[in-house]
Amino acid sequence: MSTRNLTIGFVRKGALAAFFVSFFLLANPLLAQPVQEISPQERCSVCGMFVAKYPDWLTQVRLSNGIVKYFDGVKDMLAFSFNPDSFGTPGQKLQKIWVKDYYTLTWLDGRAAWYVIGSDVYGPMGHEFIPFSSAAAAENFRKDHKGTKVLRFEEISEPLVQSMRHGQKMR
Repeated sequence: MSTRNLTIGFVRKGALAAFFVSFFLLANPLLAQPVQEISPQERCSVCGMFVAKYPDWLTQVRLSNGIVKYFDGVKDMLAFSFNPDSFGTPGQKLQKIWVKDYYTLTWLDGRAAWYVIGSDVYGPMGHEFIPFSSAAAAENFRKDHKGTKVLRFEEISEPLVQSMRHGQKMR
């Protein structure tokens, strides 16, 4: 076997291995992690605000094509989640959703979080869904900050999101 054929064989095997590793990482949502370092140029995919200015409120989603979209708060991320097509991502599903726990600022699965609405705490664009990693933390916050309700992700409706966004849309 010539050196050239041996080299081509190694390149093909390396490319094939890289493909399978990439496929495994993209196909396995347990390995997908939120982006830790956000560029100062990143904008909210809904309202257009620069998200790096609001690190405590930052949320992000990974789409089925692997692209990560950023938001300046849960409210805009939820608006996006109900209708990604209207925000320039036709046919894409939300593979992963990340929000930050209000008290610890650690990333957590947005679908598993507890959200407080109606509190006296405001996000960058007004009223906000305040995320927590536990029901107890959410309930304590609700009591301390005059919240009206604690919700799970699946209990949040598009009309509720739109009512909280009323008057907050970029023109």
